[in-house]
Amino acid sequence: MAKIPATNTMPEETISDLSSNSDFLNDLPLNDTPYQNYFFQIEEESSGKRLDAFLAQKLADFSRNRIQDLIKKGHVGLNSTIATSPKQKIKITDTITIKIPPPEDPMPQGEKIPLIIIYEDKDLIIVDKPAGMVVHPAAGNWTGTLVNALIHHCGDSLSGIGGVKRPGIVHRLDKDTSGLLVIAKNDTCHKGLAAQFADHGRNGPLRRAYKALVWNTPARAKGTIQTLLGRSNNNRLKMAVVEKDGREAITHYDIVEAYGRGNNKGEALASLVNCHLETGRTHQIRVHMTHIGCPLIGDPVYGTGYATKSARLGNEIAGLIAKLNRQALHAALLEIEHPRTCETLHFESALPKDMLDLINALRRIE
Repeated sequence: MAKIPATNTMPEETISDLSSNSDFLNDLPLNDTPYQNYFFQIEEESSGKRLDAFLAQKLADFSRNRIQDLIKKGHVGLNSTIATSPKQKIKITDTITIKIPPPEDPMPQGEKIPLIIIYEDKDLIIVDKPAGMVVHPAAGNWTGTLVNALIHHCGDSLSGIGGVKRPGIVHRLDKDTSGLLVIAKNDTCHKGLAAQFADHGRNGPLRRAYKALVWNTPARAKGTIQTLLGRSNNNRLKMAVVEKDGREAITHYDIVEAYGRGNNKGEALASLVNCHLETGRTHQIRVHMTHIGCPLIGDPVYGTGYATKSARLGNEIAGLIAKLNRQALHAALLEIEHPRTCETLHFESALPKDMLDLINALRRIE
């Protein structure tokens, strides 16, 4: 464990700025930018508290999540070692040191990243996003995003409504979902497109369709899944179907192909499904298909219970699913009304190679 140099202690109630002491915490992470350094000595009334809870209470300008992230990244010292667990209990006479780095630059920079451009004019651009690309910068993904590529390609012509981190972004796809996205180049176009996405195509011209490879097959050839979606009580990083306090989510689906009926007593092992969105909730298709017993193949969040099923389908299919390394979901169709010309624009994107290779292998197990 990295050692922290000894220093004079101070009362717990005192939050001390030690940025002027250049020798202090010289084993904690450093870079060339100034840090905020704080030091606490624990007194009796705080003994037994969690480390993250204590620091979040004392440093009111920082959220508990931010404090937990700093602990996990090694920016907090407890006595003579680097703290590693936000849950660690503190006790009387403990000394805590925290070295807070400056925030990362929120201004995304243009990067020369290849784009698959389907259509472009002075108002908007349609791109075919590959799997693995994050749409806009966020914690842990400040570079290499679609926004970085768009800034390089479009310069200052992107709409500013989305803010400096999301210029031109009207809607999003998950990092590991491939397919079609529309980006606005000016504010007028952005407002027009945003209105269409807010309506979800119920009364307007917007149409969106996805192709998904799922385990099993839905009970009906076509149908509608209508539920409330909200955060999972068991895992706040996941969405779930909930009975109350959720947002309405509607997905229409139809089966395109079913695979492996002959090897599974007439029940399909997997299916290719079209999904049309009437709403656009986070992880909507992934959660809805899991809800009806057909999680997306390769889904690392909602399809983990099917991880061993691929092994029973033979080495070829198991290898292709491992190579897929993502949920098998592709935004295949996008239809919008051009905000300036009022022309209907219709775009389709072919399935990417990783999904096509898997489909061809699944067809051979009939």
